[in-house]
Amino acid sequence: MTAVSDAPGNDTLFAPAATESGEEARDAVGRPLPHFPEPEPLAQHGPARIIAMCNQKGGVGKTTSTINLGAALAELGRRVLLVDFDPQGAASVGVGVNPHELDLSVYNLLMDRTVQAADVILPTAIDNLDVLPANIDLSAAEVQLVGEVARESVLARGLRPVLDQYDVVLVDCQPSLGLLTVNALTAAHGVLIPLECEFFALRGVALLVETIEKVRDRLNPDLEIDGILPTMYDSRTLHSREVVARVHEAFGNTLLHTVIGRTVKFPDASVAAEPITAYAPNHPGALAYRQLARELIARGDAR
Repeated sequence: MTAVSDAPGNDTLFAPAATESGEEARDAVGRPLPHFPEPEPLAQHGPARIIAMCNQKGGVGKTTSTINLGAALAELGRRVLLVDFDPQGAASVGVGVNPHELDLSVYNLLMDRTVQAADVILPTAIDNLDVLPANIDLSAAEVQLVGEVARESVLARGLRPVLDQYDVVLVDCQPSLGLLTVNALTAAHGVLIPLECEFFALRGVALLVETIEKVRDRLNPDLEIDGILPTMYDSRTLHSREVVARVHEAFGNTLLHTVIGRTVKFPDASVAAEPITAYAPNHPGALAYRQLARELIARGDAR
């Protein structure tokens, strides 16, 4: 296991593919690290697989992972739609959209049947990557949807007409288990759980899994957990290593091989309103998200 530093004494990023000469590559819990090849180009686009990026705890890297995974998949020739489903609008900002200047947002898609997803979707500066933006208006939807018929399925209805245009739809959920998150889980085929390598974050995963199982039982029988993605990992600390080991004990191979490290480059890229794959394309953080994209495709969790 090798750590790569941004600067001496600064944050470290786990680089799972990096090993000493002659050593077998292993992941953060010591499993042999498979080779995730470059996927073949797709013969045609669509229909999209919808992945909800979900964790009710804030600050675990959901938005960072949504943006950078989307950009890494787009690099591989996949057509990707980012759905910003958080009233803070951070995913929109992260790809260069100003939430305060939107004429239409995902809120309008949810609440106005005359608004279509195609009316709201915006291109980004990244080829193959579009965004369905959000702003603070979305915070009202949670209350307003309560009286709607089939209120848990409103997002699924709104996305349905554009699924054939994309290969992957990534939904950046807000940090709660409320009605908006239930909408995302009802629309999704799979759930990716970004998990900060910290024990307080670990405690909430069981509650999230319970919610996912309830949605599967009552609303969306096809919903799967695609994987748990450790984020903000620091290979120098026993704490990070123990958290990842505990997740592996509890969830087995649901724990992904790819681990996202803690690095100052992620907030720098956010300030620049770019994915790290564009802002610092050779940085270990960019390499980690490219590996994540290849891993999900190899597992069949992304097209």
